[in-house]
Amino acid sequence: MSAQILSGKELSAEIRTQLKQRVAELKQEKGITPGLAVIQVGDDGGSTIYVNNKEKACAEVGIYSEVNRLPEETTQEELLALVEQYNKNPKIHGLLVQLPLPSHIDETEILKAINPKKDVDGFHVQNAGSLFTGLPGLIACTPKGIIKLIKKSGIDLTGKNAVVIGRSNIVGKPVAILLLNENATITICHSKTKNLPDVCAQADVLVAAIGRPEFVTKEFVKPGAVVIDVGTSRVDGKLKGDVKFDEVSEIAGYITPVPGGVGPMTITMLMENTVDAGEMYG
Repeated sequence: MSAQILSGKELSAEIRTQLKQRVAELKQEKGITPGLAVIQVGDDGGSTIYVNNKEKACAEVGIYSEVNRLPEETTQEELLALVEQYNKNPKIHGLLVQLPLPSHIDETEILKAINPKKDVDGFHVQNAGSLFTGLPGLIACTPKGIIKLIKKSGIDLTGKNAVVIGRSNIVGKPVAILLLNENATITICHSKTKNLPDVCAQADVLVAAIGRPEFVTKEFVKPGAVVIDVGTSRVDGKLKGDVKFDEVSEIAGYITPVPGGVGPMTITMLMENTVDAGEMYG
């Protein structure tokens, strides 16, 4: 058996077509053009690629875009002042500070300073709390994209055993809550989990989000399971996921590729959150 590929590239293209239409309607009906501001501090190579891709996605969908590329030595006070400027700018509906930040800047303080209504990354404690308590708010992009990919395939998550490897605030915890909201039964695993392959092998849905290339092998996977690979690591110039794709795809029922799986969905969900913010708060 060979797994069915869950293509984030294909679903992203569909959603972006819908977003174009929503942006056009928002302009026509309310005179609002959704606006996204991105702040990048320093010149981390991965961050630069992401920021460039976000700019292209904005142009494709019709979102107004501003990018501030600041030098590595930018102080925390300077960054906070720029965040506050964007918080007050009516042209900007979404504000994103690209992570990681240089070590001299307190990431938590910066994320807390972003207006929750403009927090299109979904990282502010208010939006995280809203997700946890079931209130409306902006949802972290990668977890939101993962759920859309799974549901697009027609898989009903009700009653399924879902295992998430990784407990980060950006992916692991929020995707677990979203899976719980779909009536799945959740296990969150991490570096201290005992008998990790055995725990994962019970999963109907397995989400790997640990940043360790090809860590998840066939021993981790129940035959027919849905396997979602969030990892992106460069190995010998090639992009590798957390899942050993060649062997796992032979026993899984569904699998996301790297690249072309979760990655495109993350940027598309950022566009969707920006349009949502324009509609809700514009």
